Amino acid sequence: TVLFDDLSVAENIFLGHAPRTRFGTIDWRTMRSNAREVLETMRAGHIDADARLKDLGIANKHLVAVARAMSIDARIVIMDEPTAALSMKEIEELFLLIEFLKSDGKAVLFISHKFDEIYRIADRYTVFRDGEMVGEGLLKDTGQNEIVRMMVGRNVDHIFPQREPKIGAPVLTVSGLSHPTEFDDIGFELRKGEILGFYGLVGAGRSEVMQAIAGITRTSRGTISLDGTSIAPKSAADSIEAGIVYVPEERGKQGVVIGLPIFQNVSLPSLARTSKSGVLRLAEEFSLARSYTERLDLRASSLSQDVGTLSGGNQQKVVIAKWLATAPKVIILDEPTKGIDIGSKAAVHGFMAELVAQGLSVIMVSSELPEILGMSDRVVVMREGRIAATYDNRGLDAETLVRTAAGIAA
Repeated sequence: TVLFDDLSVAENIFLGHAPRTRFGTIDWRTMRSNAREVLETMRAGHIDADARLKDLGIANKHLVAVARAMSIDARIVIMDEPTAALSMKEIEELFLLIEFLKSDGKAVLFISHKFDEIYRIADRYTVFRDGEMVGEGLLKDTGQNEIVRMMVGRNVDHIFPQREPKIGAPVLTVSGLSHPTEFDDIGFELRKGEILGFYGLVGAGRSEVMQAIAGITRTSRGTISLDGTSIAPKSAADSIEAGIVYVPEERGKQGVVIGLPIFQNVSLPSLARTSKSGVLRLAEEFSLARSYTERLDLRASSLSQDVGTLSGGNQQKVVIAKWLATAPKVIILDEPTKGIDIGSKAAVHGFMAELVAQGLSVIMVSSELPEILGMSDRVVVMREGRIAATYDNRGLDAETLVRTAAGIAA
C-alpha cells in the first residue's frame, strides 16, 4: 500500500474512495468521522485522523495502511516484512493487530524471513525460492531445519561459514569520537582481517558512529586513524579516498539508484577506472560489475536489469559489490542482512569470510544476535551513545550481550 506523507491520516485511509456530498465534493466531516471509527475498531484510536502522516512513527504508519484495507472491507491483507524497522514493543502491537484481523475473518499473508515471527504468528507456511513455490504446510508439523532446507535448496550444516581468523595489526583506530547529540567518547580498534561486531538496542547510536567514520556526518571532537595516518573525513568522498566505505542500512534509499541498471550502480564510485579522457567505456563498466556480482552470486536476468526490480537480497549484493569495487581497506556493513532471505544471507556471510581471509577489515553493525555471535571475532556493545563493553567472541553468549546493551547487572 502506498501512503502519502503530506496527506492526513483520514485522507490516506480514504484515498480513492472518499465519501461525497450530494454536490459531488468530498465530505470532509464524514471522512474524518469514518476514519476515527475504523481506527477505533482496530484498537488504534490513539492515532489522530487529522495528523499528517509524516508526523507518525513507522508502527503507526503500518496501522494506517491496514486501516485503508479495512475501509474497503478487504478480505485479504498482505504484510511485506512489516517488522523490519519496528521496536520489540511495536512488534508486539502489530501482532495484536494481526490477531484482531484473524478474529475478524480476514486472511493475512505475512511475508518474513524471521523464523521466530513466522512460528509466533502464522498457522501455515509457503516457501518460495528463485521465483517458484518449493513447499507449503502446517507450521505445527514442520521444523525450522526443514524450512531452511527448502529455502536454500540444500541441507544447511553450518548457518555461518567456518573460518580460521588470521588477525593482524590495528588498521582503524578511533579515539574520543563525539557528536553533540548522538554519541560521546567513542574509542575502539579494528584489526586487519577482523570482523568487529557492533551490537546495541534501538537508539544506541551505532549507525550514527559509523556514518561519522564514513564522513557522512560531522563530529564535535575525536580522532580517526587509518594505518597509523590521521584522517578527518568531511564527506563520504574523503572516506572512500582514504579506503573506508559504508554500506547503509537503508539500501533502497541510500544504497542503490533506482532506475539505473545494475552495472551502472556498481560502477558509480569507480568511474575514473571505467572512463578514458572523460568518456565512459561501457565494456569496462560491465566487466567491473560482472567481476564482483558473480562473486556474490547475484541473481538477475542481466547486468542491464533495473536495480529497482531486484529482490532486497540481490539489491544488497549490488550495494556491497559497488563499494568493494573501490578496493577499500575497511568496509562498514550496517545491518547487512536485514530483510533478506536466508540464501542471500548465506551468500553475504560467506563473502564476508572471504574478504577478511584476504586481509580486508570489516565492521558489522547488526541487531540480530545469531549473526553477531556467528560472524564476529570481537563484539562492541553500545548503550545510549557510549561504548558499554567490548568482548572477545570466544565463549560469548547472547544473554551477556542483551544485559550489557540494556544496562542490566548480571
